[in-house]
Amino acid sequence: MTDRALAVVRAGALTTVQDRGRPGHAHLGVPRSGALDAPAAALMNRLVGNPPEAALLETTLDGCDLRPRSAVTLAVGGAPCPVSVDGRPAAWGAPVHVPAGALLSVGTAVSGVRAYVAVSGGVAVEPVLGSRSTDLLSGLGPPPLANGMVLPLGRPSGHHARVDVAAQPAPPTELVLRVMLGPRDDWFTATALRTFTTHTYRVSSASNRIGLRTQGPALERATGGELPSEGMVLGAVQVPPDGSPVVFLADHPTTGGYPVIAVVHPKDLPKTAQATPGTPLRFTPVHPRTP
Repeated sequence: MTDRALAVVRAGALTTVQDRGRPGHAHLGVPRSGALDAPAAALMNRLVGNPPEAALLETTLDGCDLRPRSAVTLAVGGAPCPVSVDGRPAAWGAPVHVPAGALLSVGTAVSGVRAYVAVSGGVAVEPVLGSRSTDLLSGLGPPPLANGMVLPLGRPSGHHARVDVAAQPAPPTELVLRVMLGPRDDWFTATALRTFTTHTYRVSSASNRIGLRTQGPALERATGGELPSEGMVLGAVQVPPDGSPVVFLADHPTTGGYPVIAVVHPKDLPKTAQATPGTPLRFTPVHPRTP
């Protein structure tokens, strides 16, 4: 019987299992989670013939090394990075055949932050609340990868795409996020609102899957005190007491007591996944009905 599994030889700085997440459980305190760069994850699944909901791996900065126990088709995309099979260069952003027992190496990102590794059949860890995603905040789903871990794989359900290299957007050299002001923009001074929408911030090295943290001028409040805890949505820009905006990402808490000055347009959130520390960041206000 064929052993459909992946052995983790080198886990990397942070490699997790992700899929499209587990929406609909915020009332239970469970974040959505899921791949931060959803378009890149979906493309890699498509390249290896997986359905869009299949689970794959999300690496952070320095990649990972994997050894399949049976022959598989893999695709690596998202952050540009070197890919090799048993030490021989292989294609990035395209289907790659990896024989049983061969070593797939996903190297350090040349630019961007997160690479995605899709395997034919998908990563078949046990789902929790309908998703196989690792949630770093609540601890649901499989733990982050560790050396020596073995991940089960599903059976391939389709044929891989026949392309040389699939086009993907480059990681941002400047991150421009469209935002809809509110619901708590009235908690900030007019000067703070003007600063928020005109000043260039920078992405902080403290950013993670929970939130993209920023460096720049502190935003002054017009209202003192604290809010009772209220619901938080994906893309909410919360301003803690230090005045530095934080963009809530996939593993964000579902409630919070700091005011939300704005919410990022959903179509702009995937770009945050590939923004390296120090990347210039601008918040641009738009009408709530902007497509």
